Amino acid sequence: APPRAEKMAAATGRAAAGAPPGYTALAVKFAERQRSSHCLLVKEHQVREGADTAHPPRRTLFVLNVPPYCGPDSLSKLFSRCGHVQSVEICDKPGPGEKKTKLASKFFNQKTIKGFQVAYVVFRKPAGVQAAKALSQEGPLLISTESHPVKTGISKWIASYEASIVDPKELKAEVDAYMQDYDEKMAEEEAKAAKEEGVPDEEGWVKVTRKGRKPGLPRTEAANLRVLEKEKQKRARKELLNFYAWQHRETKREHIAQLRKKFEEDKQRIALMRAQRKFRPY
Repeated sequence: APPRAEKMAAATGRAAAGAPPGYTALAVKFAERQRSSHCLLVKEHQVREGADTAHPPRRTLFVLNVPPYCGPDSLSKLFSRCGHVQSVEICDKPGPGEKKTKLASKFFNQKTIKGFQVAYVVFRKPAGVQAAKALSQEGPLLISTESHPVKTGISKWIASYEASIVDPKELKAEVDAYMQDYDEKMAEEEAKAAKEEGVPDEEGWVKVTRKGRKPGLPRTEAANLRVLEKEKQKRARKELLNFYAWQHRETKREHIAQLRKKFEEDKQRIALMRAQRKFRPY
């Protein structure tokens, strides 16, 4: 049987031969006892100058076939032997890099990782990209170590389930902090609006606000329920009054007949008043 080094070189050669054009295959393993290796396809990220500000050219390594359980820390640890890693970004699909806003909450807007992804590894110097591509000449690289373990399989599922359980105390603390920031922001806006109230702008216009002699009452839950109840009663009365179309027509006819009857009575009253009037010159 060939020695172990020859086996590793043969496996690496087969992986490199099956790589798409322009890509270099890196064989990686997530455990020492793992028999088969996983291939990461890497190449230098090439874009127009200024088209992708988050991923600078010549210093960015584009990585394909990244497993869902391989996070940014694992890739940073893997490629740190090639040079100083400035940043690692993992995406669902290739696209222009944009500065991502930091999530304000760890309980909400959590994205579930599904399937294999792509990654952008940015080095401080361009030599790191070439050194990373040269790793294909070595044997399978070990990602999961004792100091930096990568959980896979059942242990990964258990960790994901435990992370999905919300701690009520932490959630309450986060909600209280958010509401405190919101109250402070609203107080600042009200103070600013009160300061600018009645003050004309550069063109002489005065901003009209809702605050005045009779400011609008705040809508509470009880007030909303009362308004909804009134609307419901109004609709019920209208539906009972004109339940059928013929009822609606009959109501109109009766109303017109009453108007005509009153008009005739007024005509007779006016004629009687004119007849009773006498000529009195003195």
